Amino acid sequence: MDRVTLYYSPGACSLAPHIALEETGKPFDLRRVNFADAEQRSAEYLSINPKGRVPALVDNGFVVSENPAILRYVARKYPSAALWPDDPRDEARCLEWLAWCASGIHVAYAHVRRAERYATGEAARAEVVAKGRETCRDVWGQVEAKLAASASDWAAGGRYSVADPYIFTFWIWGRGPALGYDMAHDFPAWTDHARRMGERPAVRRAFATEGLALP
Repeated sequence: MDRVTLYYSPGACSLAPHIALEETGKPFDLRRVNFADAEQRSAEYLSINPKGRVPALVDNGFVVSENPAILRYVARKYPSAALWPDDPRDEARCLEWLAWCASGIHVAYAHVRRAERYATGEAARAEVVAKGRETCRDVWGQVEAKLAASASDWAAGGRYSVADPYIFTFWIWGRGPALGYDMAHDFPAWTDHARRMGERPAVRRAFATEGLALP
């Protein structure tokens, strides 16, 4: 049977392709990478993804890393799931979201959550975190404004796409301990989107597997 394998860690950005795979309705395998044991730096995992991060997707020996690439691959591999927009403008919007999530939103959050990547010394790391919190507040506000201005329930035009679980992942991070936002109060449009996500059976299955609380 044709099955792909997703390497993930609960609550990490690998949540987005996990949801996307659930949306396809096709069988797939999950392999948890235990960050507490530094498994992402083990020789076994580095042979799959030398970057030492999740997610990684393996399909019959073909390895894909980076969420935008994985999400696009899942959408193309399972076209019947209709996870990729047909309209060129909606496609551009979907790609825009994927790029922004990877290069902007995630990077801003990493300055708060992974300050050691950007500075050495306690004082320097504290400055990185402080500036990261300021940047995150601005970026989270930009996402809120973009979703609030849309007439659609979903991110890329009128139809659900792989952009939605990626955006949703950052809503989850926003309510988490690193940022601690009151998402419903401060980001109501984004919270409406998150609650729509939480109603989807695929999301519920992924959350049950990863032990996450629904919106």
